[in-house]
Parts: sequence; C-alpha cells; structure tokens
Amino acid sequence: MAATSSLQNYTLVITGAPYSSQAPQTALLFARAAIAAGHTLDRVFLYGDGVHLASSLSAPPSDETHWANEWARFLKGNSVPGVACIASALRRGLVNESEKKRYELPASNLLEPFIIAGLGEWVEGTMASSRVIYFHAGG
Repeated sequence: MAATSSLQNYTLVITGAPYSSQAPQTALLFARAAIAAGHTLDRVFLYGDGVHLASSLSAPPSDETHWANEWARFLKGNSVPGVACIASALRRGLVNESEKKRYELPASNLLEPFIIAGLGEWVEGTMASSRVIYFHAGG
C-alpha cells in the first residue's frame, strides 16, 4: 500500500495586535513548527487589529521581542507572503506608498515584506490551502 502524505498547506489569519494579544506570538510559534515539520504556508493574512503587526513604526523596549521584525524575518526567510487587509490597514493608519499618494498622506509605514491587499487574498488563501487557521485576540 502506498504511503499517503499528511503534509498540509496552511493559510494563517491573525486578527490580534502584538502587545495587546498573544495572537501574533502564537501564530509565529505555529508557523515555525509547521515549516519545521515540512508543511507549507500559502500566506499569512492580517485582519482587524492584526494589521498592526505590519507597521514599520513599532518600537518596543529593547528587552521585549519585536514581533513585527520577527514576523518579517520569518516571512522573508521562508518566502511566505504576508498580506494586510487594506480596509483594516487604512482604518488603523497603516499605509504603503501607493495609499500614501492616493490619500495625500505625509508618510507610509508598511514593513517589508508585507503587502496591502483586499479580501480577495484571504479568499485565494482559503481556496489554495488545505487548512485555514485563525489566531484571534481573544476576549
């Protein structure tokens, strides 16, 4: 009998902000473990307060983990797309160069390699992945 692969392709959705929830931290631990086990990540989608994870303007104290930078390193190192929902991002003051120009804002603050895109990215992720896992802020 042929062995069947139990490897999964995941899309992760993070809705909790760093420093006010454990969602980004727990998601990163899961993502690292998944990759180490041979699974793949189709994308990481930030929604609601989760978009704060993609801000280049966060500056935690030096004795705390810089979650935005940790995620940026992970995404780059594993060639995983990181997508911030455009509606959530704009509401929370997170903009890329294109939105900066569009709304005539003084600066952009999107941390690379994150991109800003619509909910279509989330839909594509749900269709392309064998599993979609949500990391919520809790309450």
